[in-house]
Amino acid sequence: MTKLEMTEAIFSAKLSKGVSWVDIGTAIGLSDIFTASACLGQNSLSPEDANQLASFLDLDDAVATALTVCPMKAMDTDLVSKDPLIYRFYEIAYVYGGAIKECIHEKFGDGIMSAIDFTCDIAKQEDPKGDRVVVTMNGKFLPYKKW
Repeated sequence: MTKLEMTEAIFSAKLSKGVSWVDIGTAIGLSDIFTASACLGQNSLSPEDANQLASFLDLDDAVATALTVCPMKAMDTDLVSKDPLIYRFYEIAYVYGGAIKECIHEKFGDGIMSAIDFTCDIAKQEDPKGDRVVVTMNGKFLPYKKW
């Protein structure tokens, strides 16, 4: 089973069961963002987590196996800045962008986060294992107009 086939099976089961990414993540003990990212093929799960997810969604072993395969991430990086810091933001968008989009749509509906009515804060969180960068993005939700 390919990652694309895996994703299609998961989305079909998710819709059929009427569950959210939060529901799925809670069932396997992972965050909704990471769970959605793995289901979109941008991360892999341990065999235990993959089996729990497949069981929760009533999916077969082929889906669980596909979830454990390490993905090829961000294949089209020729247009991405080579600056290491900026590149990491592209990496975040490639790996977690689809998952973030899925979770925003579940919580707000069909629309986008504004980059016009937007704030971004950077904070430093001290950690004995290495200081952490905390990026908080705050954008107004703009629903798509229906007509």
